[in-house]
Amino acid sequence: MTNGSEGKHETSLLQQVEGAEKLFLSGRRNRAADLESAVRFFLEFLHGFESFEFQQRCVTVFGSARFREDHRYYQLAREVGFELGKAGFAVMTGGGSGIMEAANRGAREAGALSLGCNIRLPREQKPNDYLDRFIGFEHFFVRKVMLVKYSCAFVVMPGGYGTLDEAFELATLVQNGKIERFPLIAVGRDFWGEMQRFLDQTLVGAGTITRDELGLLRLAETAEEVVRIAREAPGNG
Repeated sequence: MTNGSEGKHETSLLQQVEGAEKLFLSGRRNRAADLESAVRFFLEFLHGFESFEFQQRCVTVFGSARFREDHRYYQLAREVGFELGKAGFAVMTGGGSGIMEAANRGAREAGALSLGCNIRLPREQKPNDYLDRFIGFEHFFVRKVMLVKYSCAFVVMPGGYGTLDEAFELATLVQNGKIERFPLIAVGRDFWGEMQRFLDQTLVGAGTITRDELGLLRLAETAEEVVRIAREAPGNG
């Protein structure tokens, strides 16, 4: 985790920006207020860039904070984190509980670098205990940039609105050439199968995405499958 001085710096930074995203999105404001918000965005980005400096290939794992340790999806995410770590990847998550904790835990057990980008929320905001480094964010969009920027593959475990948001934004970034065609892996055919059918039958059927674009989201069932697909990322050899 962060050391004492880093923790104090992070607390100080978050105190400066706490509530800032809600205020920024509350409606029309004057130019000075928006410029102040822009400075806050910059401070968060700067803190992230300073905190995350590492050489390992990295995979980001997304998923719900609400699965408990005895849930099979928690256990599967732990296996995914472990196998990715064993394969030489650093593992990054949103830094919270549930799936995120499980993936960080597995990475730590494999001796790999375990990273977290936490967010201040009314619930589910406490950083988990298996992080080598973590950053706390106020703005969702800054956090999402950090979760994407350092990774060469992305794993989408079962989750809710936030997980869907992250998955579809990643698919959109790849679709439009804003990032390389990095693997986007949805784990759990029983969970994601209906969504895959919806995308195929409704979106492809209506012509709003192509059959090739449907293939941006690849289904996997096991941690070993995840590692195999992650290794297909550009630059992984």
